[in-house]
Amino acid sequence: MTLSTAAQAAYIVAALLFILSLAGLSKHETARSGVVLGISGMVIALAATVVLAADGAATLTVVLLLVAMAIGAAVGLWRARIVEMTAMPELIAILHSFVGLAAVLVGWNGFLEVENGGGALAELPGSLLGVHHAEVSIGVFIGALTFTGSIVAFLKLSARIDSRPMMLPGKNSLNLGALAAFAVLTVLFVASPNLGLLVALTVVALLLGWHLVASIGGGDMPVVVSMLNSYSGWAAAASGFLLDNNLLIVTGALVGSSGAYLSYVMCQAMNRSFISVIAGGFGIEAGPSGDRDYGEHREITAVETADLLKEAKSVVITPGYGMAVAQAQYPVAELTRRLRERGVEVRFGIHPVAGRLPGHMNVLLAEAKVPYDIVLEMDEINDDFATTTVVLVIGANDTVNPGAVEDPDSPIAGMPVLRVWEAENVIVFKRSMATGYAGVQNPLFFRDNSRMLFGDARQRVEEIVSAL
Repeated sequence: MTLSTAAQAAYIVAALLFILSLAGLSKHETARSGVVLGISGMVIALAATVVLAADGAATLTVVLLLVAMAIGAAVGLWRARIVEMTAMPELIAILHSFVGLAAVLVGWNGFLEVENGGGALAELPGSLLGVHHAEVSIGVFIGALTFTGSIVAFLKLSARIDSRPMMLPGKNSLNLGALAAFAVLTVLFVASPNLGLLVALTVVALLLGWHLVASIGGGDMPVVVSMLNSYSGWAAAASGFLLDNNLLIVTGALVGSSGAYLSYVMCQAMNRSFISVIAGGFGIEAGPSGDRDYGEHREITAVETADLLKEAKSVVITPGYGMAVAQAQYPVAELTRRLRERGVEVRFGIHPVAGRLPGHMNVLLAEAKVPYDIVLEMDEINDDFATTTVVLVIGANDTVNPGAVEDPDSPIAGMPVLRVWEAENVIVFKRSMATGYAGVQNPLFFRDNSRMLFGDARQRVEEIVSAL
């Protein structure tokens, strides 16, 4: 068996491990084994790539490849050790940008290799050479769009720039114009490939990626992260076609299709169309309801909350990004244990877009060892709020906003939310009366059955546990 054949066989094994990894990651109980399978597949893929590159290559080439892998591994291990769970969304966003940039570089290399008359590509017949140039164009476009879009997502998620959408005049026309320009440039590039056309196509894609994500408001950022994940997958698949690498094609297709499906599911959960999210997302400006006077809010102390929980029969906890910021998942898990020991039924209600990342709250609760069977999705818990004694809203805002259901003028009108206001008592943990990430006021805070518990969520939960 030649090294090339062995490498291709290893790629097939790695691809199968990636598929099994995705299957494992679909359930809490098998997530750990899914991660192990994914890591195993990547180790095999990297080893096969090194062996394949070493076949007939100069020693310097292999050394450079190994050095690049060592640097990447060192940086990755370092970031993984120091990153906070609250910073995970922006970390994932910036990692997507690397995939996009790699696709751009692979596409440019594929063009320059032909231009310089090197390799077997220069000897392709005219029709196949046209296909190659189309692959270059598509790969560069997807990669460049992913690159700048991911950078903007990183800047928004890390609060380095404003989360409000950039509202340029005729923004949808700009997006459609950029897509039309891409189509025209691709046709021209395939017919008569030259450096100027490739530069123009790259610039158009970079600007479109920036504008697409910059024009999306904070309320849709979880979908944006998922969408960029899909883009990075298609960029990797395009690189696979250019490099004639079957593993990249399969892996890219897996990431691209799963990311696209996740984005679709999240849009369904938000009662949004995927196109409307890309075209602009939730705006930051409220409609006529934005200046409405909802009355005065009422406050409660941690001790009073503990007294309320002592008498409760059922409690539902709905976490949000504020819980992640305060790192309150551990005292919340302890509170859950104490209440269950007292015979109180405790469950968690998780909105599909709670936090800044799909599955963000599930990961935090699993990290704190909250039992999986009491962590329920929105559709599973929503009908039970009417018979719930106490709901603890810990750091959530937009996902529990009754305006989405009751106010047709609300910017988030039609978005399915957790109907926590139907419970007998609602305790909202917040640092202040500020609006949520979508910039929309929440009338829940002013309801007769709602009370505000201000301060750091972790400290307040710890005080409740002590009082119990």
